[in-house]
Amino acid sequence: MDDALPSPRGAARTDRVPRRRTSVVGVIGEILITAGIVVLLYVVWQLWVGDLIYGAERNAEGTELSQEWQAQYEEQTPAAAPTEDPGVTPDAEPVTTAPPVIAEPADAQTFGVMRIPRFGADYAVQMAGGVTRARTLDPIGIGHYPGTKMPGEAGNFALAAHRTTWGKPFNRIAELHVGDAIVVETQEGWYTYRFRTLEYVTPNEVEVLLPVPQQMDVPAGTAYITLTSCSPMYAMTERIVAYGVFESFTPRSAGEPASLQAVA
Repeated sequence: MDDALPSPRGAARTDRVPRRRTSVVGVIGEILITAGIVVLLYVVWQLWVGDLIYGAERNAEGTELSQEWQAQYEEQTPAAAPTEDPGVTPDAEPVTTAPPVIAEPADAQTFGVMRIPRFGADYAVQMAGGVTRARTLDPIGIGHYPGTKMPGEAGNFALAAHRTTWGKPFNRIAELHVGDAIVVETQEGWYTYRFRTLEYVTPNEVEVLLPVPQQMDVPAGTAYITLTSCSPMYAMTERIVAYGVFESFTPRSAGEPASLQAVA
């Protein structure tokens, strides 16, 4: 049995709640809240979710290019004849030769893949000419400063990449340890550099791009690599700069160099 009393039919309702009047200020407030949520979601996407996707894409593209080069080499190179003495073992020393010097790339022209074991076994980011955001850094990854040297060449092989956003290829640049391998793969083979030191400079301190970094009018007798990115994170107040020294070149015929082995 229902304990509630039914309302008599036809009785006038006297308990209506007055309708809330919408004000201009309220509408503007709701719009601003919505806009704030949209902006927050965009920031989350750009700085975290998008970076994960872009980073995975960059590594996949670099790995694909490396595989293409290897496939082309195998197609063009006849299989080696079996040795007469199957008991002969190859030399334990790595096979290295004089580094071939490749031509400087045009703007946005891909020429290499960077591999840094410290950044993970899957790290493989394409390198291209130029350091503009629109043509090289955002869509490709790592850019080569025009006019600086090329891999293995005496002088300064200088590069730039994002530390945040767009896959952030140099995000972990501050984690490099002395002696870490910085390997540049090209169609010819692998150029191995060894990390030496970090430096923080102002954005206009272009002396880091000199043939001998920070040394005016000093001729280069050594091959250097210079990696530049923004510092601190999410700002452009300074530049973080990592320097390395060339160690060896491994031709594609010798297979991947030992420097690509994972680090502890």
